[in-house]
Amino acid sequence: MDVGAPQAAREVYDRLPGRRLLRAWHRAAVAATTRTVTAARATLGEAAWVAAHAATYPLGLVSDRYLSWSPADPFGPLRRHTEPMATSAAHADVPVLLVHGLADNRSVYTILARELRRCGFRNVYALNAHPFPGDARTAAARLAEEVGRVCAETGEERVHIVGHSLGGLVARYYVQLLDGDERTATLVTIGTPHHGTTLARLLPYRMTGQLLPGSPLLAELAGPAGGCRTRFVCFWSDLDQLMSPRETAVLVHDDLDVRSIAVTGARHASLPVNAGVVSGICRILDE
Repeated sequence: MDVGAPQAAREVYDRLPGRRLLRAWHRAAVAATTRTVTAARATLGEAAWVAAHAATYPLGLVSDRYLSWSPADPFGPLRRHTEPMATSAAHADVPVLLVHGLADNRSVYTILARELRRCGFRNVYALNAHPFPGDARTAAARLAEEVGRVCAETGEERVHIVGHSLGGLVARYYVQLLDGDERTATLVTIGTPHHGTTLARLLPYRMTGQLLPGSPLLAELAGPAGGCRTRFVCFWSDLDQLMSPRETAVLVHDDLDVRSIAVTGARHASLPVNAGVVSGICRILDE
């Protein structure tokens, strides 16, 4: 075997006209294939979760205890009785309120609520808001009432809030414009259109106008927020099909303490059950 053949072939290749263009084309082809495979895997995962969520959706209308189990996790009833992971005593009693998005209910938090409890958070509340609120400001006022009720019930002065999609925007309005920062230690948003999404115009629903870029609601949120005492954490995905552009889920505001966390290969509906998102929230709320 001529061991010099590969080197000779390499020298011939290097003399070819347009070799740099060929290399660039090869790299682009590999990258495109990787993106296609990742997108296909994310789409399949989204479809599986939507099917499982459809089964759990009716359970979200009844007692919160049913949120410990989901067809997406058939071993849930067994894991309810496992020893929870250690959470610092300073954070274990801080209530965690989970706020769902448009056309949804608290069953979307089946897995996250269970994991928070397993981590040692004693007061986890998966709230049921109106699935089709007429106005985000009104929904924020109702959230303020829920926070007050939870604080009175638990004796705690501050809470953590997690909001998916529209739920994150409603919670942000409460924190920034209804003095909610006094009672909210952390606001975590998941796939929330902080700067609006152009796809909102495709939904035949009055309130979606508030989700369009430049809407009066978003202008209010973009206003000064000096002295806000809440820390913000936003999870966003490079494959979130409802965010247009994708980066609209990244909260950018000069007056707010914001930490953005990118999630790779996850679609919109499945973000709340994404392993990285769930474990990230459990870890962040214990910091």
